[in-house]
Amino acid sequence: MQPHWQPPPAPQPGARLLALLLLLVLQAAAAPAASGGPEDPRQPLDAGPSRGLLQRAARAALHFLNFRSGSPSALRVLAAVQEGRARINPKEGCKVDLVFSTERYNSEEGEERLGKCSARVFFKNQKPRPAINVTCTRLLEKQKRQQEDYLLYKQMKQLKTPLDVVSIPDSHGHIDPSLRPIWDLAFLGSSYVMWEKTTQFLHYYLAQLTSVKQWKTDDEIDFDYTVLLHEFSTQEIIPCRIHLVWYPGKPLKVKYHCQELQTPEEASGTEAG
Repeated sequence: MQPHWQPPPAPQPGARLLALLLLLVLQAAAAPAASGGPEDPRQPLDAGPSRGLLQRAARAALHFLNFRSGSPSALRVLAAVQEGRARINPKEGCKVDLVFSTERYNSEEGEERLGKCSARVFFKNQKPRPAINVTCTRLLEKQKRQQEDYLLYKQMKQLKTPLDVVSIPDSHGHIDPSLRPIWDLAFLGSSYVMWEKTTQFLHYYLAQLTSVKQWKTDDEIDFDYTVLLHEFSTQEIIPCRIHLVWYPGKPLKVKYHCQELQTPEEASGTEAG
């Protein structure tokens, strides 16, 4: 006669307690330290930055660099981002360190076009106007930049007043060579506006110049213009009225007023480079 099957005896309370203590010890050993670990909200977190974040940081750095140069001949645009790292502090914002290459905005055929920049861009939580520290190599030689700026200055002084400008570029994307100085100066002044409006999630590019009014002055170039800024994430087109005062070798002066399309709030600012 076969013996009846019986369940194994239940573990004694002391054995269960010992097993539970062993499990807790193993979990504690595998967890990060209580301070400084990746789960500690007091410490900044390293993040693998997205391509979009690196692009926004690089363009913000270039807007800042272009404005601070005060020179339409020294304008640069982004070629490619080589590397980058983001550091996130939930209470303060996102700090991005990156290296990227640039091209001269109006490069001539056959000239060396690429220059490298390194930058630290700090996006404050939900706030525009990131703090930027940027350095670049292969900047346009100072004497050549001054010569090109003065040539552009003379072209602007010779333009008829008031200017009759409908849109630059035109509907075919073409910029008449005679209007190029206006576009370059508008791009320069708009760099300040785009830097001020950039956030961790929003960045802008100059889409079109829709009106220009130049004021007669003895020395400085002084004109009002309206631009359309393209915001990439939302695909919104933002009209901004900008007043610019420029003279070769002197800091750029910019005042602006933008109409936001998503909310009734409006943005404005003023700055001297």
